[in-house]
Amino acid sequence: MSLVGVTLPIDGLPLHQHREAVDRLAEAGIGEVSTGESNGLDGLSPLLLASAWRPELTLSVSVVSAFTRGPSIMASTAAALAEAAPGRARFGIGAGSDRIVQGWNGIPFDKPYSRVAHTLRVLRAALSGQRASAAAESAEALGIEDFKLARPPERPPALVVAALGPRMQRLAAAEADGVALNFLAAADLTTVRKAAADVPRALPEPMAVQARVFVVPGTGEGAELAARRMIAAYLTVPVYANYQRWLGRGEALAPMQAAWEAGDRAEAVRLIPDEVVHDLFLIGSPAECARRVREYTDAGVDIATLALLPPFGASLTPADHVDFLCDLARAL
Repeated sequence: MSLVGVTLPIDGLPLHQHREAVDRLAEAGIGEVSTGESNGLDGLSPLLLASAWRPELTLSVSVVSAFTRGPSIMASTAAALAEAAPGRARFGIGAGSDRIVQGWNGIPFDKPYSRVAHTLRVLRAALSGQRASAAAESAEALGIEDFKLARPPERPPALVVAALGPRMQRLAAAEADGVALNFLAAADLTTVRKAAADVPRALPEPMAVQARVFVVPGTGEGAELAARRMIAAYLTVPVYANYQRWLGRGEALAPMQAAWEAGDRAEAVRLIPDEVVHDLFLIGSPAECARRVREYTDAGVDIATLALLPPFGASLTPADHVDFLCDLARAL
């Protein structure tokens, strides 16, 4: 049975005031809470609070960059999540983007695939109580002399790889407990699966599929403009642009990307085709968005995590945000 989750924290709501919102979401049927890590809050703190308030929730760090946390700190972070939520913790790693890694953190964005693959292998060893040197080639590639967790978790977290292309998808299919997907339509899952259809799997359990699903309440120009602005901001970043080309939207998005590179942000937003907007964003009432969420779960998504984006120009309060997500969850 698929889980439906939500992204934390909720915009405009201080973290210490999240308890009522988390309670309401859980009671409406939300089964997972998820965080990212870029220029907002860290990827762990909101989940630890949510777990203390509602211990039945699945917790997903989705995702942290393999560049911006060193392997030993990442292993310690994953171990803390696993202790807080034994059997319910999912720890996602990805490359991130050149903007986050190099532009915001001053770390060279070199060989992202290799960095994620080696980090995954070292984490697997460390979280099982072994020394990092058990993943000898990967420990050497990361420059680790040796490392061993002082408190390996009794039940290690599921290790999830964020895949923005076929190589990462094949890595996830071969070695990860799950794959985390982003900015895709339900129909794109066919392309994603084909990339790894013939990959031998090293783990006994099937790979779980997580997808972040973007939701905009309401209809009209404000709702569409919010989606368009986010598409322009993200899908002009090289790693995301390449990902969309792989999914088959290269030609549709080329005019937007050209306008963005020329510095004409408004024109870039205008040039996004309507079909791309409605492929990648769920816009409308809770019932309409619930129908679209079912398209993802019917296509094989095991965890569909809702990320709510307010309509442009709308004064959506945190209570409005929670009301909409609760109504959507109940509609499912």
